[in-house]
Amino acid sequence: MLFTGPLRELLGVLGLFSFALVSGAFPSESTKASAMQAPTLKELKNASYSGIEGLKGVVKLVDGRWEGRPYKKGSASRPVVNLVGDLRVIGDLDGDGMNDAVVLLNYAPSGTGQLLHLAVVTRRNGKIQNVATTLIGDRVQIRDVRIEQKQIFVDVVQAGPKDAMCCPGEVTTLGWTLEPGGKLNPFIATAKAERLTLDTIGNTEWVLRSWDLKAPAPKQPTVTLVFKDGRFTGSSGCNNYFAPAKEGTMPGDVEVGPAGTTRKSCPDNEMSVERRFLDQLVRVNKFGFLVTQLALSWEKDGVWKTMLLDKRQPHRADK
Repeated sequence: MLFTGPLRELLGVLGLFSFALVSGAFPSESTKASAMQAPTLKELKNASYSGIEGLKGVVKLVDGRWEGRPYKKGSASRPVVNLVGDLRVIGDLDGDGMNDAVVLLNYAPSGTGQLLHLAVVTRRNGKIQNVATTLIGDRVQIRDVRIEQKQIFVDVVQAGPKDAMCCPGEVTTLGWTLEPGGKLNPFIATAKAERLTLDTIGNTEWVLRSWDLKAPAPKQPTVTLVFKDGRFTGSSGCNNYFAPAKEGTMPGDVEVGPAGTTRKSCPDNEMSVERRFLDQLVRVNKFGFLVTQLALSWEKDGVWKTMLLDKRQPHRADK
Protein backbone atom coordinates (compact mmCIF):
# COMPACT_ATOMS: atom_id res chain seq x y z
CA MET A 1 0.00 0.00 0.00
CA LEU A 2 3.92 -4.06 -1.98
CA PHE A 3 3.08 -0.23 -1.27
CA THR A 4 2.32 -2.43 -4.33
CA GLY A 5 -1.45 -2.74 -3.75
CA PRO A 6 -3.27 -5.27 -1.37
CA LEU A 7 -2.27 -8.92 -1.72
CA ARG A 8 -4.73 -11.63 -2.82
CA GLU A 9 -6.39 -13.99 -0.35
CA LEU A 10 -5.44 -17.66 -0.10
CA LEU A 11 -8.00 -20.26 0.94
CA GLY A 12 -7.81 -21.54 4.53
CA VAL A 13 -9.33 -24.62 6.19
CA LEU A 14 -9.72 -26.23 9.61
CA GLY A 15 -7.05 -28.48 11.10
CA LEU A 16 -6.35 -31.87 9.56
CA PHE A 17 -6.12 -33.80 12.78
CA SER A 18 -9.71 -33.11 13.82
CA PHE A 19 -10.86 -34.01 10.31
CA ALA A 20 -9.26 -37.44 10.58
CA LEU A 21 -10.76 -38.10 14.02
CA VAL A 22 -14.29 -37.17 12.98
CA SER A 23 -14.38 -38.77 9.54
CA GLY A 24 -12.07 -41.68 10.13
CA ALA A 25 -10.50 -40.93 6.78
CA PHE A 26 -7.01 -39.89 5.84
CA PRO A 27 -6.82 -36.27 4.65
CA SER A 28 -6.31 -35.77 0.94
CA GLU A 29 -3.21 -34.09 -0.46
CA SER A 30 -5.27 -31.00 -1.30
CA THR A 31 -6.55 -30.82 2.28
CA LYS A 32 -3.02 -31.11 3.61
CA ALA A 33 -1.89 -28.29 1.38
CA SER A 34 -4.81 -26.08 2.45
CA ALA A 35 -4.05 -26.58 6.13
CA MET A 36 -0.45 -25.46 5.55
CA GLN A 37 -1.51 -22.18 3.94
CA ALA A 38 -1.08 -18.88 5.71
CA PRO A 39 -4.11 -17.34 7.44
CA THR A 40 -6.55 -15.79 5.00
CA LEU A 41 -7.47 -12.13 5.04
CA LYS A 42 -10.92 -12.99 6.41
CA GLU A 43 -9.35 -14.98 9.24
CA LEU A 44 -6.93 -12.15 10.01
CA LYS A 45 -9.79 -9.66 10.20
CA ASN A 46 -11.47 -11.82 12.84
CA ALA A 47 -8.44 -12.98 14.82
CA SER A 48 -7.33 -12.19 18.38
CA TYR A 49 -4.22 -10.07 18.95
CA SER A 50 -2.06 -9.28 21.96
CA GLY A 51 1.09 -7.25 22.64
CA ILE A 52 -0.42 -3.92 21.53
CA GLU A 53 1.45 -1.18 23.37
CA GLY A 54 -0.81 0.60 25.84
CA LEU A 55 -3.45 -2.15 25.86
CA LYS A 56 -3.50 -5.02 28.32
CA GLY A 57 -4.63 -8.50 27.36
CA VAL A 58 -6.13 -9.66 24.08
CA VAL A 59 -8.30 -7.80 21.58
CA LYS A 60 -10.64 -9.74 19.29
CA LEU A 61 -11.23 -8.11 15.93
CA VAL A 62 -14.60 -8.37 14.22
CA ASP A 63 -14.39 -7.62 10.52
CA GLY A 64 -11.05 -5.92 11.10
CA ARG A 65 -12.05 -3.70 14.04
CA TRP A 66 -12.12 -3.70 17.85
CA GLU A 67 -13.59 -1.02 20.09
CA GLY A 68 -12.97 -0.79 23.82
CA ARG A 69 -15.13 0.74 26.50
CA PRO A 70 -15.46 4.55 26.60
CA TYR A 71 -12.78 6.26 28.68
CA LYS A 72 -15.53 8.03 30.62
CA LYS A 73 -19.14 7.08 31.13
CA GLY A 74 -21.26 8.67 28.44
CA SER A 75 -18.19 9.70 26.39
CA ALA A 76 -17.80 8.85 22.71
CA SER A 77 -14.02 8.61 23.10
CA ARG A 78 -12.79 5.03 23.33
CA PRO A 79 -9.74 2.95 22.30
CA VAL A 80 -9.94 1.49 18.80
CA VAL A 81 -7.78 -1.08 16.99
CA ASN A 82 -8.06 -1.58 13.23
CA LEU A 83 -6.43 -3.98 10.80
CA VAL A 84 -4.79 -1.60 8.34
CA GLY A 85 -6.29 -1.89 4.86
CA ASP A 86 -6.17 -5.30 3.24
CA LEU A 87 -2.40 -5.55 3.59
CA ARG A 88 -1.28 -9.16 4.06
CA VAL A 89 2.28 -10.31 3.40
CA ILE A 90 3.09 -14.01 3.59
CA GLY A 91 6.31 -15.99 3.95
CA ASP A 92 8.03 -18.58 6.12
CA LEU A 93 9.60 -16.68 9.02
CA ASP A 94 10.70 -19.55 11.26
CA GLY A 95 11.81 -22.20 8.75
CA ASP A 96 9.07 -24.70 9.57
CA GLY A 97 7.95 -24.94 5.94
CA MET A 98 4.63 -23.18 6.59
CA ASN A 99 3.83 -19.65 5.50
CA ASP A 100 3.16 -17.05 8.18
CA ALA A 101 1.19 -13.83 7.65
CA VAL A 102 2.34 -10.32 8.51
CA VAL A 103 -0.27 -7.59 9.01
CA LEU A 104 -0.42 -4.05 10.37
CA LEU A 105 -2.61 -2.98 13.30
CA ASN A 106 -3.36 0.65 14.15
CA TYR A 107 -4.18 1.48 17.75
CA ALA A 108 -5.89 4.83 18.27
CA PRO A 109 -5.97 5.82 21.94
CA SER A 110 -7.40 9.12 23.07
CA GLY A 111 -5.73 12.19 21.59
CA THR A 112 -3.93 12.42 18.26
CA GLY A 113 -1.75 9.33 18.58
CA GLN A 114 -1.92 6.62 15.91
CA LEU A 115 0.23 3.74 17.13
CA LEU A 116 1.10 1.44 14.25
CA HIS A 117 1.99 -2.18 15.10
CA LEU A 118 3.33 -5.11 13.10
CA ALA A 119 1.82 -8.52 13.92
CA VAL A 120 2.79 -12.05 12.87
CA VAL A 121 0.00 -14.61 12.62
CA THR A 122 0.31 -18.31 11.79
CA ARG A 123 -1.81 -21.46 11.64
CA ARG A 124 -1.04 -24.05 14.32
CA ASN A 125 -2.99 -27.29 14.66
CA GLY A 126 -5.67 -25.81 12.48
CA LYS A 127 -6.07 -22.67 14.60
CA ILE A 128 -5.10 -19.08 13.85
CA GLN A 129 -2.57 -17.71 16.37
CA ASN A 130 -0.96 -14.31 16.78
CA VAL A 131 2.58 -15.31 17.70
CA ALA A 132 4.23 -11.87 17.91
CA THR A 133 3.37 -8.16 17.87
CA THR A 134 5.63 -5.11 18.02
CA LEU A 135 5.24 -1.33 17.82
CA ILE A 136 6.48 0.35 14.63
CA GLY A 137 5.79 3.93 15.71
CA ASP A 138 3.36 6.82 16.02
CA ARG A 139 1.89 8.28 12.81
CA VAL A 140 4.29 6.31 10.62
CA GLN A 141 3.75 6.17 6.85
CA ILE A 142 4.25 2.77 5.19
CA ARG A 143 5.95 2.63 1.79
CA ASP A 144 6.38 -1.14 1.52
CA VAL A 145 6.27 -4.37 3.56
CA ARG A 146 8.01 -7.56 2.46
CA ILE A 147 9.52 -10.82 3.69
CA GLU A 148 12.95 -11.80 2.42
CA GLN A 149 15.18 -14.61 3.70
CA LYS A 150 13.01 -15.11 6.81
CA GLN A 151 13.27 -11.41 7.65
CA ILE A 152 10.58 -8.72 7.71
CA PHE A 153 11.40 -5.39 6.07
CA VAL A 154 9.18 -2.30 6.38
CA ASP A 155 10.00 0.83 4.38
CA VAL A 156 8.69 3.80 6.34
CA VAL A 157 8.49 7.56 6.51
CA GLN A 158 8.75 8.50 10.17
CA ALA A 159 9.44 11.55 12.30
CA GLY A 160 13.14 12.34 12.48
CA PRO A 161 14.90 13.98 15.45
CA LYS A 162 13.86 17.48 14.35
CA ASP A 163 10.48 16.65 12.78
CA ALA A 164 7.09 17.47 14.25
CA MET A 165 4.86 14.40 14.62
CA CYS A 166 2.48 15.92 12.09
CA CYS A 167 5.10 16.07 9.37
CA PRO A 168 7.44 13.04 9.27
CA GLY A 169 10.43 13.45 6.99
CA GLU A 170 12.79 10.55 7.69
CA VAL A 171 12.85 7.81 5.04
CA THR A 172 14.30 4.53 6.27
CA THR A 173 13.81 0.76 6.40
CA LEU A 174 13.07 -1.14 9.59
CA GLY A 175 13.74 -4.86 9.99
CA TRP A 176 12.80 -7.74 12.30
CA THR A 177 13.45 -11.45 12.65
CA LEU A 178 11.08 -13.84 14.40
CA GLU A 179 12.96 -15.46 17.26
CA PRO A 180 12.06 -18.75 18.97
CA GLY A 181 9.34 -18.18 21.52
CA GLY A 182 7.56 -15.58 19.40
CA LYS A 183 9.69 -12.47 19.87
CA LEU A 184 10.27 -9.99 17.06
CA ASN A 185 13.91 -8.96 17.22
CA PRO A 186 14.70 -5.63 15.48
CA PHE A 187 17.85 -5.12 13.43
CA ILE A 188 19.38 -2.26 11.48
CA ALA A 189 18.14 -2.51 7.89
CA THR A 190 19.28 0.92 6.65
CA ALA A 191 22.74 2.26 7.37
CA LYS A 192 21.67 5.90 7.04
CA ALA A 193 18.20 7.41 6.88
CA GLU A 194 17.35 9.82 4.05
CA ARG A 195 15.01 12.79 3.90
CA LEU A 196 11.60 12.72 2.23
CA THR A 197 11.82 14.53 -1.11
CA LEU A 198 10.11 14.24 -4.46
CA ASP A 199 13.01 12.04 -5.51
CA THR A 200 11.66 9.48 -3.00
CA ILE A 201 8.80 8.82 -5.41
CA GLY A 202 10.88 9.49 -8.52
CA ASN A 203 11.81 7.14 -11.34
CA THR A 204 8.74 5.04 -10.50
CA GLU A 205 5.51 4.86 -12.48
CA TRP A 206 2.40 5.25 -10.34
CA VAL A 207 -1.13 4.31 -11.43
CA LEU A 208 -4.23 6.17 -10.21
CA ARG A 209 -6.55 3.97 -8.12
CA SER A 210 -8.74 6.39 -6.15
CA TRP A 211 -9.97 9.94 -6.63
CA ASP A 212 -10.34 10.10 -2.85
CA LEU A 213 -10.19 7.67 0.07
CA LYS A 214 -13.66 6.27 -0.67
CA ALA A 215 -13.99 7.11 -4.37
CA PRO A 216 -12.33 4.50 -6.64
CA ALA A 217 -11.04 5.71 -10.00
CA PRO A 218 -12.00 3.73 -13.13
CA LYS A 219 -9.55 1.06 -14.27
CA GLN A 220 -9.83 2.40 -17.82
CA PRO A 221 -8.50 4.69 -19.07
CA THR A 222 -5.24 4.23 -17.19
CA VAL A 223 -3.89 7.38 -15.54
CA THR A 224 -0.20 7.39 -14.61
CA LEU A 225 2.29 9.66 -12.86
CA VAL A 226 6.09 9.84 -12.83
CA PHE A 227 8.29 12.44 -11.16
CA LYS A 228 11.52 13.17 -13.00
CA ASP A 229 13.65 16.24 -13.69
CA GLY A 230 11.47 18.56 -11.63
CA ARG A 231 8.09 17.73 -13.09
CA PHE A 232 5.21 15.27 -13.07
CA THR A 233 4.56 13.49 -16.35
CA GLY A 234 2.44 10.58 -17.54
CA SER A 235 -0.84 9.72 -19.21
CA SER A 236 -3.91 11.63 -18.04
CA GLY A 237 -6.29 9.13 -19.64
CA CYS A 238 -6.16 10.39 -23.21
CA ASN A 239 -3.19 12.71 -23.66
CA ASN A 240 0.26 12.80 -22.18
CA TYR A 241 0.70 15.59 -19.65
CA PHE A 242 3.50 17.46 -17.90
CA ALA A 243 3.42 19.80 -14.89
CA PRO A 244 6.29 21.40 -12.93
CA ALA A 245 6.55 20.32 -9.29
CA LYS A 246 8.74 21.64 -6.50
CA GLU A 247 9.04 20.96 -2.78
CA GLY A 248 7.94 23.27 0.00
CA THR A 249 9.51 24.02 3.36
CA MET A 250 8.01 21.13 5.33
CA PRO A 251 8.52 17.41 4.53
CA GLY A 252 5.87 16.31 2.05
CA ASP A 253 4.99 19.83 0.88
CA VAL A 254 4.75 20.23 -2.90
CA GLU A 255 3.69 22.94 -5.29
CA VAL A 256 2.38 21.88 -8.72
CA GLY A 257 2.38 24.35 -11.60
CA PRO A 258 0.01 24.59 -14.58
CA ALA A 259 -0.27 21.37 -16.59
CA GLY A 260 0.28 21.09 -20.31
CA THR A 261 -0.85 18.21 -22.54
CA THR A 262 -0.64 16.85 -26.02
CA ARG A 263 -3.63 17.58 -28.27
CA LYS A 264 -5.20 14.20 -29.03
CA SER A 265 -9.00 13.88 -29.06
CA CYS A 266 -10.59 10.90 -27.28
CA PRO A 267 -14.07 9.59 -26.37
CA ASP A 268 -16.04 11.58 -23.79
CA ASN A 269 -15.41 9.15 -20.91
CA GLU A 270 -11.65 9.38 -21.39
CA MET A 271 -11.73 13.16 -21.66
CA SER A 272 -13.84 13.36 -18.49
CA VAL A 273 -11.27 11.33 -16.55
CA GLU A 274 -8.48 13.48 -17.95
CA ARG A 275 -10.12 16.78 -16.98
CA ARG A 276 -10.82 15.56 -13.46
CA PHE A 277 -7.30 14.25 -12.90
CA LEU A 278 -5.55 17.38 -14.17
CA ASP A 279 -7.87 19.63 -12.15
CA GLN A 280 -7.00 17.71 -8.98
CA LEU A 281 -3.29 17.36 -9.79
CA VAL A 282 -2.63 21.10 -10.04
CA ARG A 283 -4.27 21.55 -6.62
CA VAL A 284 -1.99 19.00 -4.90
CA ASN A 285 0.10 20.51 -2.11
CA LYS A 286 1.02 17.47 -0.01
CA PHE A 287 2.43 14.02 -0.80
CA GLY A 288 3.08 10.96 1.34
CA PHE A 289 2.20 7.28 1.65
CA LEU A 290 -0.87 5.39 2.84
CA VAL A 291 -0.36 1.63 3.27
CA THR A 292 2.14 1.41 0.37
CA GLN A 293 0.13 3.71 -1.92
CA LEU A 294 1.30 7.16 -2.98
CA ALA A 295 -1.05 9.71 -1.43
CA LEU A 296 -1.47 13.10 -3.13
CA SER A 297 -3.54 15.48 -1.02
CA TRP A 298 -5.27 18.45 -2.60
CA GLU A 299 -7.58 21.21 -1.47
CA LYS A 300 -10.51 23.03 -3.04
CA ASP A 301 -12.78 25.55 -1.31
CA GLY A 302 -11.41 24.52 2.08
CA VAL A 303 -12.13 20.81 1.55
CA TRP A 304 -9.22 18.36 1.57
CA LYS A 305 -9.17 15.16 -0.47
CA THR A 306 -6.47 12.59 -1.27
CA MET A 307 -5.77 10.73 -4.50
CA LEU A 308 -4.20 7.27 -4.10
CA LEU A 309 -1.86 5.65 -6.64
CA ASP A 310 -0.27 2.19 -6.80
CA LYS A 311 3.29 1.51 -7.84
CA ARG A 312 3.17 -0.13 -11.26
CA GLN A 313 4.84 -3.52 -11.19
CA PRO A 314 7.20 -4.30 -14.08
CA HIS A 315 5.94 -6.81 -16.63
CA ARG A 316 7.93 -10.01 -16.87
CA ALA A 317 8.57 -11.49 -20.25
CA ASP A 318 7.31 -15.04 -20.68
CA LYS A 319 10.05 -17.62 -20.63
